Amino acid sequence: MNLKDKLLHNRIFKTVGEAADAVGRPCYVVGGYVRDMIISRHSKDIDFVTVGSGIDLAQTVAGRLGRGAHVNVYRSYGTAQIRRGDLELEFVGARRESYDRSSRNPVVEDGTLEEDIARRDFTINAMAISVNADNFGEVIDLYDGLSDIDKRIIRTPLDPDITFSDDPLRMLRAVRFATQLDFTLAPETFEALRRNAQRVEILARERIKDELFKIMAAPRPSTGWRLLHDSGLLQIILPELARLKGVDVVKGHGHKDNFLHTMGVLDAVAAKSDNIMLRWAALFHDIAKPQTKHFDPARGWTFHNHNFIGAKMIPGIFSRMKFPQGAEMRYVAKLVELHMRPIALVEDEVTDSAVRRLANYAGDDLDDLMILARADITSKDEAKKQRFLANFDLVEEKIAVIKEKDRQRTRKFPVDGSEVMHIFGLPQGPQVGFFIKNLQNAIRECDIDDTREAAIDYLYELGRRAGIEPVNPPYDQQQCTT
Repeated sequence: MNLKDKLLHNRIFKTVGEAADAVGRPCYVVGGYVRDMIISRHSKDIDFVTVGSGIDLAQTVAGRLGRGAHVNVYRSYGTAQIRRGDLELEFVGARRESYDRSSRNPVVEDGTLEEDIARRDFTINAMAISVNADNFGEVIDLYDGLSDIDKRIIRTPLDPDITFSDDPLRMLRAVRFATQLDFTLAPETFEALRRNAQRVEILARERIKDELFKIMAAPRPSTGWRLLHDSGLLQIILPELARLKGVDVVKGHGHKDNFLHTMGVLDAVAAKSDNIMLRWAALFHDIAKPQTKHFDPARGWTFHNHNFIGAKMIPGIFSRMKFPQGAEMRYVAKLVELHMRPIALVEDEVTDSAVRRLANYAGDDLDDLMILARADITSKDEAKKQRFLANFDLVEEKIAVIKEKDRQRTRKFPVDGSEVMHIFGLPQGPQVGFFIKNLQNAIRECDIDDTREAAIDYLYELGRRAGIEPVNPPYDQQQCTT
């Protein structure tokens, strides 16, 4: 399906085009929606640019859409937004921008379509498609965005040094798009990142946080973190993480590169879980290794208590980076602190009591902890790795058994011993135990339904076979007859 056919497939583009024609305005779909349509990636946010007032055009479009199409106007930005079902339509007039080095907020003026396209961050986001009737579906591609999509590269339309210096957030967006789309940064783009990395210091932490969370949500988040490190951005944004990189050697003994190890753990966790906070726990699980690193001539490199110290670092990092506080922060700190426990457990005998202690420490986060622990096994010694993973299988089997034991221990059956004594007129003793044990086994084995009615019927039949007749009705029937 070509681009024109894709536009025709969604009635909204014809509606917007007809509205634009009615007021005599050229109108174009622009930016990320065009990119995503070309690469067949789902997107629900559609940006339209017109030469003139985007607000006026939005109001005309809303009138044609009828009921349920409400326009939100942002006059200070010259934009308007329409929500239609799960779609979000944004309208803006074409504009040009100029910047002051002390701020990433541009001075905005009315401009031409060409000026509007030129101000965009990357060539893959700098394409437009007309929705007017006379040239519906025509692609405006002034900077070879189609070719860059085909080559899977990220490149700026204009001089990357100017692009990144004007708006440093674009450097993080470059890394984010490379990670999300599995594209490569063009060499001149990457070098401009390195030259301008210090400019990220003017960004609000909230904006940095948003981009980092989008990187973390990608299928292979390590791509972004490696780019952040290699470009010099990471040393400014998260210096604690950057310090993991490198290997120290003493007397011929070197430790593993903890940054590369962390990248492997992060991708392994991402392959198993979409839980963003679990991925953050993977990223930070060894965060305290640089300050706990010590060379012992007898034992080699050690990192004593790096899990406990790392957990204590999490609140400070989360606060500085404007990350979520409260339960989400505590969850990450908890997993960082506990991530060594499953490994320590499998190095010893896997006993029920040890597994129960682990389960009690981890609580509801036990499954996530085990995902992290498994991912943390990155040894190049394949036999050692498989031995650890096999022991983890044993731990998880024991966890399942213990959970079932606990569930059965706390399970409330529909009839208890006191009612059996009442129904059959029995004193406390072995006969009561006979009835209760058989009833519980029948329910556990699914021989009878787990209902009170089925339990009473089963007890009557059991009593009949044992020659013990009921002498009183069950409690609820007794209450109904009094």
